[in-house]
Amino acid sequence: MKTIIFGNSGSGKSTLSKRLAQEHSAAHLDLDTLAWLPTSPPTRAQLGSSLDKINEFIQSHSDWMIEGCYSDLIKPIAEQCQYLVFIDLDVETCKANAKARPWEPHKYPSKEAQDENLDMLLAWIEDYDIRDDVFSKAAHTKLFETFTGNKVRLESNQQSRAFSLK
Repeated sequence: MKTIIFGNSGSGKSTLSKRLAQEHSAAHLDLDTLAWLPTSPPTRAQLGSSLDKINEFIQSHSDWMIEGCYSDLIKPIAEQCQYLVFIDLDVETCKANAKARPWEPHKYPSKEAQDENLDMLLAWIEDYDIRDDVFSKAAHTKLFETFTGNKVRLESNQQSRAFSLK
């Protein structure tokens, strides 16, 4: 299975992609791990460098799950996937999910450090519908609507929990 999952922060991309990766013995890639440079504050890595790393990952694995909110990284690789999944939840659900998320050790040194960033994350989630960038609902909707392959839009936590790949 070659699958790309995208949506707002807090939409459940990591939860769904990790579950599907385990169910299908697929490699998993969180785009957060290569989209940013390890600077303080974090700075976006060069687009070409990130795409090179993504393509290395794709070439190294026969089955993969890629997840993230970066339409500028997803669009160039979308034609390589068998399934494109847009988790399109309302902002309030994403905020509730973010408040309940477990510690993400690949992003933060501790749960406390993650929680210190929560207010910023909630503000980021809140602006999803009005932003005009590669992370916005507008960019995600355009990506989904212009993709011509197999695609699905999930609009609730329940749909995400029930979703499976055939």
